[in-house]
Amino acid sequence: LTVMFFGLCEETRSLLSVFEEDAGMLTDYTNKLLQSMQRVFGAQSEMGLATEQLSQQLLDYEKKNFALGKGDEEVIATLQHFAKTVGELNSLHSELANQMADSMVFPLIQFREKDLTEISTLKEIYGIVPFRLRKQHSASLQYYCALNALQYRKRVAMLEPMLGFTQAQVGFFKKGIELVSKKMDSFLSACVFSIQAQLDSEAETMRASQRELLSVEDTVYMPDKDSDSVNRTLIQKAGYLNIRNKTGLVTTAWDRLYFFTQGGNLMCQPRGAVAGGMVLDLDNSSVMAVDCEDRRYCFQITSPSGKTSMILQAESKKEYEEWICTVNNISRQIYLTDNPEAVAIRLNQTAIQAVTPITSFEKRQEGDPNPDRAKPGSVLRPGASQNPGAAPEPEDLIAPGTPIQFDIMLPASEFQDQNRAGGRRTNPFGETDDDCSSETDDSLLQQVFAVRFQGSMAVRCGNNQEVIYEAMRQVLAARAIHNIFKTTESHLMVTSSSLRLIDPQTQVTRISFMLDEVSQFAAHQENGRLMGFVVEGRDWSDGDEEGEPAFSAFIFESSTEGEKICYTINLAKEIAEAKKDPEALAQLMKNMPLTNDGKFLLLEPETGDTADRVGQEDLESEA
Repeated sequence: LTVMFFGLCEETRSLLSVFEEDAGMLTDYTNKLLQSMQRVFGAQSEMGLATEQLSQQLLDYEKKNFALGKGDEEVIATLQHFAKTVGELNSLHSELANQMADSMVFPLIQFREKDLTEISTLKEIYGIVPFRLRKQHSASLQYYCALNALQYRKRVAMLEPMLGFTQAQVGFFKKGIELVSKKMDSFLSACVFSIQAQLDSEAETMRASQRELLSVEDTVYMPDKDSDSVNRTLIQKAGYLNIRNKTGLVTTAWDRLYFFTQGGNLMCQPRGAVAGGMVLDLDNSSVMAVDCEDRRYCFQITSPSGKTSMILQAESKKEYEEWICTVNNISRQIYLTDNPEAVAIRLNQTAIQAVTPITSFEKRQEGDPNPDRAKPGSVLRPGASQNPGAAPEPEDLIAPGTPIQFDIMLPASEFQDQNRAGGRRTNPFGETDDDCSSETDDSLLQQVFAVRFQGSMAVRCGNNQEVIYEAMRQVLAARAIHNIFKTTESHLMVTSSSLRLIDPQTQVTRISFMLDEVSQFAAHQENGRLMGFVVEGRDWSDGDEEGEPAFSAFIFESSTEGEKICYTINLAKEIAEAKKDPEALAQLMKNMPLTNDGKFLLLEPETGDTADRVGQEDLESEA
């Protein structure tokens, strides 16, 4: 019997450990589940407080005195209706929170405090009961019964809170459906449609106002709108201008002074002075519109030598244009002619281009200020053919969008297409072909001119002098728009076999063209220092072995008259033709004076300012 008793005790202890372990895990799970349910209850309680605050804020809209309260009556009525609805929802949320507390949280707390705490208490009693058969047996039976009963109670304890939660949510949604009835649905739909229609109407009105504002002219935003027309035939002008003065290396200041013209001079009378003094000689000067910091109506006047320039600002657009036109008229010495106004009218188009540089390829109007440019008698020499018909359009001469090159290291044709060969270009480091140097040494004509390169660009034809004038216009307009006023001085050497552009300091030949490649040359009819020529090359980009003809125009500003350069090029071509016939060459040499070394004496050597400028770079263009 003793052996059997102890065997039963060991089996009981093993089974008891399993029940105790299960009770411990159930206690831990119940605590975590209770924390989650309390969190849900807290969120629902906060939802009730939030809806109550929202309802109060909706009612407070009516109490606010908004400055822009047009059309708020409909909004106030709608918000009041929403506040009432949210208040009813608040009561539903509060009721749902109370139901969660009663049917979800409370049963789980009761299970933990009653059943799980009882198991813990009986376990402690079971462990401290003295080893007496009756008391030990009684405590064991109570403990074992509580462990067995826990296995059944936990099923109810786990399901009862979730059933209460589900029942509370179902009741909340049923009452919510009754609250948000079909009447509420129709009200919401009508309210949203009304507000959306009102917003669309106001947005369309605003867009119409915006289009109306954008369609007005820029003069509406200008405080100094001029009603009077601009007089472009003035040869005298007076008024206040702002002049920019340097106050340091990079700082400038503007002073307002009184300026007036007298004869061919620009005069200025400072404050407090009895009479004015001369500021600049306007004869043969140049003027152009410039962009200067944040100021409008600025223009720049440059002296003929290019060493002196000043930037002035007019007080209005009318004054700005009239000052530019007046300086243009005086610079051409119109005031010395018998009828200055008639001459000024003829140069009106030039003044307009100085005020607003033309970059688009606009068609020439019938009132072209230079109607005789295509007629014989211009500076164009026999090296270029003329078109006796009507003047071609700019698009026929130069393709729209053609890039302009302001550097003389590459021909314009190479700038546009690396496969196109313009003229014969020498190495930039000075190495030239032997045959070229021998031709230059043996040349009968060798004349050097100081020039400043303005620009080059590809052109569509080489048999019309209009292409040179069009290239001049586009190059000078591009320089004015992009504020490119600095140029590099070079020496243009004209020989009976080639044209060479030489660096005056290093004597390196920058670019060279054979004389037979120069198809056309001409000087500007109004600005005598401007000249240009067209070079014919070949374009092998299409894969043709012979290549297609390609033309490039080169524009220069000379220190002397451009007509002299054109005359020299024409003489060089005559000498090149005469070389083919010894008798013609002898006759030509007999008619022309020669130097001591047997070369043609064409012009007197340049002296004075031109000689002083040899080797100088970065000079300002006077074009």
